[in-house]
Amino acid sequence: MSQPPANSNYSTAVVPHDPAWAAEFEARAAEIAAVLGEDLAAIHHAGSTSIPGIRAKPTIDFVVVARSVEALDAAADAMHALGYDVRGEMGIPGRRFFTRNNGDARTHNVHSFAIGDPEIERMLNLRDYLRAHPEDAQAYSRLKEELARQFPNDVTSYTNAKSAFIEEIIRRAREWRESSQNSRGKL
Repeated sequence: MSQPPANSNYSTAVVPHDPAWAAEFEARAAEIAAVLGEDLAAIHHAGSTSIPGIRAKPTIDFVVVARSVEALDAAADAMHALGYDVRGEMGIPGRRFFTRNNGDARTHNVHSFAIGDPEIERMLNLRDYLRAHPEDAQAYSRLKEELARQFPNDVTSYTNAKSAFIEEIIRRAREWRESSQNSRGKL
């Protein structure tokens, strides 16, 4: 999950889905891939901008999977050279978090982990579940829209207010993923 920035006065405005977000993800993912080289295992587009048809803060979320935390640490200077702030774990043990802003607006969150970190599965399950369950995705979109009106300049309150909904969706996503895997195993 995205952690609020240290300064919680960032805008929480959500906007309609923009198909250009996918191209922005691909362009930045190529840059990150060049930085990590052989240490890169995968890069995934995650977060609300990766779910077609829902409203989102226009911040591209990445899940970067590297061969080791040490490789991520070694890439910190190169990520900074690309314009990312190096944020450390930011409350999630094992994560290396990088952010990019355009002025006061957050534009990119790079959640980086070593292969096997359980947070990878958690983030990707959430994305995949919402892509496969449009009714839940739309409920999430409506909640975000309501909370953005309620907390227009308070990212911390916005994030905290949606956490119970997200945790319930993560629970459903885990059950859905396990059920899908069990069904495939029975064929």
